[in-house]
Amino acid sequence: MSPVRALLLENLHPDAVTNLEQAGYEVITRTGALDEDELIDALQGVALLGIRSKTTVTARAIESSPDLVAIGAFCIGTNQIDLASAAHHGVAVFNAPFSNTRSVVEITIAEIIALTRRLTEFDRSMHEGVWNKSAIGAHEVRGRTLGIIGYGNIGTQLSVLAENLGMSVIFYDTAEKLALGNARRASTMDELLESADIVTLHVDGRPGNAGMFGGKQIARMRPGAILLNLSRGFVVDPASLREAIVSQHLSGAAIDVFPVEPKRKGDPFESELRGLPNVILTPHTGGSTEEAQEAIGNFVSHKMRDYLRTGTTTLSVNLPNLALDQAPGVHRLAYLHRNTPGVLAAVNATLAKHGVNIEGQLLATRGEIGYVVTDAGAPVEQAVVEALRARPESVRLRLLS
Repeated sequence: MSPVRALLLENLHPDAVTNLEQAGYEVITRTGALDEDELIDALQGVALLGIRSKTTVTARAIESSPDLVAIGAFCIGTNQIDLASAAHHGVAVFNAPFSNTRSVVEITIAEIIALTRRLTEFDRSMHEGVWNKSAIGAHEVRGRTLGIIGYGNIGTQLSVLAENLGMSVIFYDTAEKLALGNARRASTMDELLESADIVTLHVDGRPGNAGMFGGKQIARMRPGAILLNLSRGFVVDPASLREAIVSQHLSGAAIDVFPVEPKRKGDPFESELRGLPNVILTPHTGGSTEEAQEAIGNFVSHKMRDYLRTGTTTLSVNLPNLALDQAPGVHRLAYLHRNTPGVLAAVNATLAKHGVNIEGQLLATRGEIGYVVTDAGAPVEQAVVEALRARPESVRLRLLS
């Protein structure tokens, strides 16, 4: 029997490779992202796919890869993956929703201080041989108001640290969120923009957030304010931001993500934001610290391994979440199916018909997908597997032991 094959793209942490190899899988690594046709070719015979944000996994790629069982997004966002198609084809998707939170928060704090003190301009002048000692335009962050748009894992931790620096915090989120410390919630985004000296964006990659911050929103910001975007490239309109910097409506900006990003390290980078004063540009490295990448590499690779071995879907972003303790000597069936009435009864009737005794069982549903994990006390005959796979609601059945 051929070993399970895993394809890891975009320079994932070596721990991800080690973990999967120690699980007995054959690991193939590639340094950069792949386009759709390249990805389809590379996925033939591959069960596990690991990516970051540059590789787009389309419905066509998923449909063309019948051996694919799980996708690991070694990052926070999953908007680069067609989650509905993955669920429809029984492919579990996992990400790392918490592992790089601290890294993003720390770079945000660093950039807030650097921009507020105009360190970028002083640094450039010094490297050009100009001694430009001046306090004009340089401020302490203490006493200034930080506006956080997106009050999730990153936004809330940033809120606490900003208050420790003496900043006032106002936040806006479309969902109900509990304010931490002395932070206060803005009822509208406009209220936040009109109140904040510094605005930082930490929203997710849902399609509705595309283009949410353009010329209209920038015009609402206070004169001399600073804008940071460490969320998604399609959130901010670069042309509007450039105009605001050139006109000095904004005094600075820090941008880590862009509408179009190079696929590979060393590729050319073009942006209308290059060369602007007091603007920090970073190559999508907000969460790229050695500590964060190690944590992500371990977290996501373990999730993929556990799903393949035991069928556990805890924290999957597209399948019902389920974890059933596995006793020694049992034989596990992991059955993904369309969420229609009577499936569990039909599964159990099929097992009973073939004399299979159930030792443990759990069912969970999520939207159109249902997932039932069953432990049998004796080896499951191939006839049982074929009978369940032949059912009209079947999506994917795996016999795990």
